[in-house]
Amino acid sequence: MSTFPKELIVAPDDAGKRLDQFLAAQLAETSRARVQQLIQEQKVLVNDAAAKASLRLRGGERITILGDVERPALRAIPEEIALEIVYEDDNLAVVNKPAGMMVHAGAGATEDARNRGTLVNALLHRFGRLSAVGGEMRPGIVHRLDKATSGLIVVAKNDEAHRKLSAQFAGREVKKTYIALVHGWLKQERGTISSSISRDRVRRTRMTTRRTGGREAITHYQAQKRFDTPGGKFTLLELRIDTGRTHQIRVHLASIGHPVVGDALYGAPREIRRKNASTISLPRNFLHAAALQFHHPRSDEVLSFSRELPAELSEFLALLQAE
Repeated sequence: MSTFPKELIVAPDDAGKRLDQFLAAQLAETSRARVQQLIQEQKVLVNDAAAKASLRLRGGERITILGDVERPALRAIPEEIALEIVYEDDNLAVVNKPAGMMVHAGAGATEDARNRGTLVNALLHRFGRLSAVGGEMRPGIVHRLDKATSGLIVVAKNDEAHRKLSAQFAGREVKKTYIALVHGWLKQERGTISSSISRDRVRRTRMTTRRTGGREAITHYQAQKRFDTPGGKFTLLELRIDTGRTHQIRVHLASIGHPVVGDALYGAPREIRRKNASTISLPRNFLHAAALQFHHPRSDEVLSFSRELPAELSEFLALLQAE
């Protein structure tokens, strides 16, 4: 929603729907919670009168949306959370992020449970001050990893370091290597996926390669090992990405029919059924940012870092192969 007031007419087919349900369906990029907040702030009128979210529509009503929700000032909160610091100096730090930790809170977060346990919160407690280029919700954050992905991430302690690191990412000078376990055996030992990526129109939490006009995305893969297990066939891949689009590796691998193990959002099964009828599951994605190489923003020295698969992924791999 960008221009106000905005008017909608309730179609006969929508008769019987709740007001908040109708608006959430009509406003594709607006959550039901945000719609309810709009109604609570009396920024939604039905036939020029304020209404409740639970109002049952009859069809033919004129709904007027007067403005957007009033968002509170957002800022990250320092929290004492253990971190594995791989490298640190006055300008930057490299952290081995565990799976299950969000890098930063989302745009709709306030100072409640949705803004707890993030990497940013842990960094603020550890270092006190980070670069301000990314704003108060994303201090120090130059690039991101998905919540369910583990591995190496570099953060900036000051604005100059942030700008120079960001320029390296934008210029595709940073080398990022990932390890993933995918369902099935890929036909080729190595290859490149270059399908553009955009947001899915129906499921807004997903990205897709099926729409035209998306952003360029390039992923290179090489098979490291193939597994024929009691739970099916799998391939361990090493991947390099030239671009850093949202969910890039996950959506690219799913687009060629080989979703990342554990990634139910992109079609991987929630459980792997074995020949003896037992099942195993992985409560995260089998995707790990294993290596990172870039130039130091001040000295221009080449810095290279790597981290092995975390224990839960190595253990899952062993369990997958066990008879």
